[in-house]
Amino acid sequence: MAKTSRTRAQTASSTTGASAGAGGEGQVGPRQPCPCGSGKRYKNCHGGADGGATAYVARPFAGLAMECDLVALKDLVPAATAPLTLSDAAENPHDRAVRLCTLLPGATPALVREDGTVWLGLQVQHAYGDPSRDLAAVLERALVAPAGEAVVVTAAPGAGPRLQDLVADVELDVTVHDGFSFWADDLDQESRDAMGEALGQADSAAVPTVRLDGVGAAYWCDVSTKEHLRWVRPEPEDALLDALARLHAADASRLTDDSRLVGMFRSHGVLCPVWDLAVGTGAGAVQEPAERFDAALTEALAATGSLSAAERAARSGLANRQVTIR
Repeated sequence: MAKTSRTRAQTASSTTGASAGAGGEGQVGPRQPCPCGSGKRYKNCHGGADGGATAYVARPFAGLAMECDLVALKDLVPAATAPLTLSDAAENPHDRAVRLCTLLPGATPALVREDGTVWLGLQVQHAYGDPSRDLAAVLERALVAPAGEAVVVTAAPGAGPRLQDLVADVELDVTVHDGFSFWADDLDQESRDAMGEALGQADSAAVPTVRLDGVGAAYWCDVSTKEHLRWVRPEPEDALLDALARLHAADASRLTDDSRLVGMFRSHGVLCPVWDLAVGTGAGAVQEPAERFDAALTEALAATGSLSAAERAARSGLANRQVTIR
């Protein structure tokens, strides 16, 4: 779920073949798939002469305190919700509350419930180059739409405010759900029963997930054959890779004795290191190790000086184990 456009990330040293002209680490070569998820080559989409439908934004949620959780809920977490606090700049004539949701029925961009509450979906089918602008456009429409209406998107929204312009710059208070029963939170029993089949299908794809406390956007998940910790980090990519390499070379990148740092996702301009955990570890067992690792990583990020040969080798290995989601 929400991982339909993965491509192998290119490193800064990739200069031939499909990556020719990539222009540096984290950038996209003209013959690579466009990061917007359209399935087209970059040169035929947002890398074209006209810039595509909207100029591609590599890090669309930059500057927001909620950035890492937004990325996690958009691409990694199956079922979760969070209240979204609007800023004074957002026009909200009906004084509507907004609930951010990972996924809504049918991947609908937004639903206005009968009580006027706006449910804003993150995992959607459209992609116009700047997810922040896309979300803001949907939110603006939902705030003035009639109660009971779904907001759909059929074309690029054009120029206008971005999410950063409409929401308060605060962290998200995320609630992770076992499944999608929250779709029926405000429905009567008859309506709940009518959704039974759709809910069952959605629930079958929901991987058990827990957000760790106090360490940012760190999410434990159980995929039955193994467990993972996926931790979306806000640091610039180069600095984070250097710090992780320092810890990895010192054999200090494990969370528990039987865990290992296996690689990382790149999504919306930030990195998400991923650890494999032994089956049966559980979220509770990685809470304190994650806190210790966070402190060690902070120290490694503050380190100065060049990487040693062993650290450079560790960095290269980590960079080669990246998968770009978007």
